[in-house]
Amino acid sequence: MQQHRGKIAEFIKKYILLKNQSLMMKLCIFSSFLVILPVLSVGIISYNRSSAELENELRQYSGQVIGQVESHIEYYLQEFEITSLKMINSPELSSLFKHEKSDLIVEAARDTLKYSAYSRADISNITVLVDDDIVIDTLGINNFYPSTKIKEEYWYSSVPMNGMTMLVTRTLKLRNKEQPVISLVRRLYNPDTLRPVGMLVIDINFRRIEEISNKVTISKNGYFFILDAKGHYVYHPDYSKLGKKVEFSQLAQLQNNESRTQILQNKRKDFVTYTYSSNIGWSFFTAVPYKDLTGGIIQIGRTIVLTIIISLIIAYTIGFGFATSLIRPIRRLKRFMKEVEIGNLSGRVPVESNDEIGQLSAGFNHTVEKLSDLLEEVYVSKLKETEMSLKQKEIEIKMLQSQMNPHFLYNSLETIRGMALEEGQENIAIMSFSLAKLLRYNLKNDSSIVSLGEEIRFCKTYLQIQKFRFEDRFEYELDIPEWAMELQVVKFSLQPIVENCFVHAYGRSCQKLKITISVVPHSEFSFTIRVEDTGSGIPNHILDELTRKLEEKTTNSDGKHIGLLNVQQRIHYVFGADYGLSVRSELGTGTVVEMELPMREYTEEREIG
Repeated sequence: MQQHRGKIAEFIKKYILLKNQSLMMKLCIFSSFLVILPVLSVGIISYNRSSAELENELRQYSGQVIGQVESHIEYYLQEFEITSLKMINSPELSSLFKHEKSDLIVEAARDTLKYSAYSRADISNITVLVDDDIVIDTLGINNFYPSTKIKEEYWYSSVPMNGMTMLVTRTLKLRNKEQPVISLVRRLYNPDTLRPVGMLVIDINFRRIEEISNKVTISKNGYFFILDAKGHYVYHPDYSKLGKKVEFSQLAQLQNNESRTQILQNKRKDFVTYTYSSNIGWSFFTAVPYKDLTGGIIQIGRTIVLTIIISLIIAYTIGFGFATSLIRPIRRLKRFMKEVEIGNLSGRVPVESNDEIGQLSAGFNHTVEKLSDLLEEVYVSKLKETEMSLKQKEIEIKMLQSQMNPHFLYNSLETIRGMALEEGQENIAIMSFSLAKLLRYNLKNDSSIVSLGEEIRFCKTYLQIQKFRFEDRFEYELDIPEWAMELQVVKFSLQPIVENCFVHAYGRSCQKLKITISVVPHSEFSFTIRVEDTGSGIPNHILDELTRKLEEKTTNSDGKHIGLLNVQQRIHYVFGADYGLSVRSELGTGTVVEMELPMREYTEEREIG
């Protein structure tokens, strides 16, 4: 991670701050940025503000227009509802619905429908289907789509049973063409029994809707279209789409009770304004290419680019002359510095001004003079430093010579053990043998980590030595599970804790001292070694001070509890600051020291002695 940050910092210095480029290059580039950034900022802000204002005006204008279109079409379709009511309430049709099926009544009903169809140019056909297979069609022989097939169309069974109308998109098949229409359908009822007896279908062509659409167009490339409640095209300038599912799922989900605008993510990125009519269940849309709205913004962008280019030319012309006058004295100073590098301290830089460069030149001259004076002082200081270093080495050699060889102690203990055995002093022999084992444990393993089983054996040897000293005045108990014997611990970490039990707990009371060493799991990834004694405990103020020092993770300089602090510091070095010691104590009861360590298995090969 640190290496990755270093690479990023080096990249910034080299390619952004131009670390290795000449001062002339830096001045030219940075001065260019001082021109580009303000002009570019003004241009971008102007562009965004203009685009936002234009878009906001278009939203308002489109919302007003689409709202008017919605009202016109609602009123337009309401007229057909009124027309349909007039038809079904006419005497001729009422007689037909009462099961009076004479040819005279059928012809009278047909004449009534033809009159209504001929009275309006936007009605292409009117069809009445009676359940007794009586069909009246105003197109007659000109309709090449059998009227009886209407009952097989998908919408027929979903016409409301409460007498309300429903609008569907259909296609009339005439002699030479197919004509798309919007059909207003309504169930017919017997006025006496109020039972459904048939269906009325009024086919409305798009002549009037096209007239409205032509007045809605906001730009030359925009268009107007209508979707029904299920997302099918009711009207579109491309008649081949009528009745089909809208191809943009984004539009099919836009149904609410207020006008809104949205950018349609199609090929030409249309700006869409829409409104939903709760009266007829249709959604009305206008779509305008977004690039048509931003045509004026392109001219602003060109002006900004031209302004930046001209500003750069002016900036480079002025900046070059300014940089030349600024760089000349710096280059002269650089030349004199080269002379100083090769040891020539006699030259001086001419000071021509009192600005920063002039002050720098004067400071350079003063530094060269000081450097010349300090050379002799440095030479003398080096001689003294060498002399001090020789004396320090001499002291270190004497200190090394004064150290006692641990092997000499080990051999001496073996000699004492042999002499004790010759004299029959078995206790002395056992004690010297135990001390030799402790010393050998220290000599044979240079690693800072050992297995818990090895550390327990070392600690047990120490407790046996103390048993010779205190005899029956103390006892110990080991509760070490088999799974913990090969776990890693810090070398010599248990003995200082056990030794504290004798130094600080033993002797303050007359009762027998008991030391218990146990191991319990702490979590899935760590375990705890617990050393508990039944001594007199630690006073609260001393316990608080000890706890504070353990939490500070520092060494101790006052000589108190140095063993515990030393163990704490070594645990932090080996396993990290998340592990270590904690102490609990109660006066008159005893003390508990807990050592938390990670659950890692010891794998290093042990020596064979």
